[in-house]
Amino acid sequence: MMEIKVVTKASNVYPKDTDAPSCGTDDMTKLSYLHEPGVLYNLRCRYDNDEIYTYTGNILIAVNPFKRLPELYGKCVMEKYRGTALGELSPHPFAIADAAYRQAMINDGISQSILVSGESGAGKTESTKMLMNYLAYMGGRAADAGRSVEQQVLESNPVLEAFGNAKTSNPVLEAFGNAKTVRNNNSSRFGKFVEIQFDKRGRISGAAIRTYLLERSRVCQVSDPERNYHCFYMLCAAPPEDVEKYKLGNPRKFHYLNQSIFFELDEVDESKEYLATRRAMDVVGISSDVQDAIFRVVAAILHLGNIEFVKGSDPDSAEPKDDQSRFHLKTSSLRNRFCVYSKLFDWLVEKINKSIGQDPDSQLLIGVLDIYGFESFKTNSFEQFCINLTNEKLQQHFNQHVFKMEQEEYTREEIDWSYIEFVDNQDILDLIEKKPGGIIALLDEACMFPRSTHETFAEKLYQTFRDNKRFNKPKLSRTDFTIVHYAGEVTYQTELFLDKNKDYVIAEHQELLSSSGCSFISGLFLQQHEESSKSSKFSSIGTRFKQQLQSLLETLTATEPHYIRCVKPNNLLKPAIFENQNVLQQLRCGGVMEAIRISCAGFPTRRQFDEFIKRFSVLCPEVHSSRYDEVIASKKILEKVGLKGYQILAQTLHQCHCLS
Repeated sequence: MMEIKVVTKASNVYPKDTDAPSCGTDDMTKLSYLHEPGVLYNLRCRYDNDEIYTYTGNILIAVNPFKRLPELYGKCVMEKYRGTALGELSPHPFAIADAAYRQAMINDGISQSILVSGESGAGKTESTKMLMNYLAYMGGRAADAGRSVEQQVLESNPVLEAFGNAKTSNPVLEAFGNAKTVRNNNSSRFGKFVEIQFDKRGRISGAAIRTYLLERSRVCQVSDPERNYHCFYMLCAAPPEDVEKYKLGNPRKFHYLNQSIFFELDEVDESKEYLATRRAMDVVGISSDVQDAIFRVVAAILHLGNIEFVKGSDPDSAEPKDDQSRFHLKTSSLRNRFCVYSKLFDWLVEKINKSIGQDPDSQLLIGVLDIYGFESFKTNSFEQFCINLTNEKLQQHFNQHVFKMEQEEYTREEIDWSYIEFVDNQDILDLIEKKPGGIIALLDEACMFPRSTHETFAEKLYQTFRDNKRFNKPKLSRTDFTIVHYAGEVTYQTELFLDKNKDYVIAEHQELLSSSGCSFISGLFLQQHEESSKSSKFSSIGTRFKQQLQSLLETLTATEPHYIRCVKPNNLLKPAIFENQNVLQQLRCGGVMEAIRISCAGFPTRRQFDEFIKRFSVLCPEVHSSRYDEVIASKKILEKVGLKGYQILAQTLHQCHCLS
């Protein structure tokens, strides 16, 4: 038998927590050694035993199992967590939701927020759905009062039972805002913040949905192995009478769909999804006529994508290539498909909000944020730039809150402490959003000049930020730029930055659409036409998104936050596979390792005296032979081994000995 010898540096070897259960501990702050290998080992042990939830203090880490675990959910499980203090039962999203509900309604009377983050495929939407179900369960009306519209939207909903019959909190937005991506067959391509409003009795009295950064470019550009938005494929699989009415058919016929060879999803019947989406629209009060208008718009976008032009007989002219292109041209003369789809999506959000109904008198809310995690791909465009700005802002909020919680605990327990440093990414935020002089401001400036190109924009960035330590110019590119984000370096390609940042429709096109014979389409563009008539002030996606982010952060700052970090254990989207490096990078990106570092800088290990003496008395045998009380015995042990980083309180011993 061949003997394998492994040689490594002592500095690369970390101490193992021999007292931790073989199946892992449910709260990683209980680990004796808070280092990266210990954290990974603990998560893996729990994952192998289908224990997919783990606390790091008050932060919940949720590792996607990629399989059904029905015993973890349901009303009986909800009832089990109802009114139970955080940490008394196994880690669970229900525990986080219950803590938020009790703090808002019973203990503090302060609005709460729950921030769910993670990369695509990590399970954010599923975690969000569980939170919404639990809050609807806790704040639902009495049984004899019937279910209101907001409960039908917020509670588990029988419509759109796609993707393994999973219930979804908002099926309409999922149909129009979700798509298959490289990492997830049902990826939300927009951020969502749901405000659930409560009355004084703790009952749901209203709700509102705010959405952020719909990925507009997906409408026209998609590549293998991804798909366009679900609604396009659903409509192509509609009943024959609808397919005929909208002049549709096989999705392979349409340019906006056939850029990818992926047209179907496993275990998903698009025809059933179409009917389910129509039923969901009924729930939120969208009439049949308006539903018809909505799907006419969806069909029109597909037809627009098939228009081709050839050179005309006159100089600088062009004409439709053939009869088919002439037919498609009649659908609409607008080629601003991004704007059309974005307007449609915004209308759906507004309609859902009206159906749910907001409560202007509500003093308490619980907000649930489901938003993209940090993204870094082979090609990173304007969307990734905005997504990563969001994560920089949320990371700063997260760091400040975790730091604040740690220091407040020391004050509450009367522990002497010194200032703990935490990573401040304000310099990255200044680089991106400072006005004047930030990247977004320079991008807006470039968009306002007709002769600007992505080359001139990139050159301006190089000149402005050549001495900025967070900004780099790649050696092998003349137009890319790199930002050193908190989670690592990301290189962005500027080719489409200017086009994607522009938020306007040509005046003639606005006029055409606002005067459309279809009242639904004219309604989508009437307000924009009126606004553009009053002012010619330039509007950009980047600036508007920055303002939305600021509003979101103001809301979050006014609430008591709770955090769920979702983790994708492997890129194959399969159960029982745990990739260490993949998971570790996500923990770093999600700020979990930074939270642990902050904890390590203080007094992370808390032990009861009897527990401490039982474990370590072997180091100081005299404590057995003498009648010392627990406090003196503990001090004797500490003095014997020469450990100085500790403080003794009335009931517990706090140690500062996080070894790494």
